[in-house]
Amino acid sequence: MEQVPDWITEAASAAERQGPGNLLRVVLIVMVVGCVLTAWFLLRGYKRDD
Repeated sequence: MEQVPDWITEAASAAERQGPGNLLRVVLIVMVVGCVLTAWFLLRGYKRDD
């Protein structure tokens, strides 16, 4: 079995120490996309073809 390089174990331990950063980033992106889609859906109803 091969020895795992030091940089892989260091990266894995750094990812564990990072905390909820990735989850928070995903939640914020989904929230912004949801707000844009909601605004588009609501505003397209006000469009008039007179």
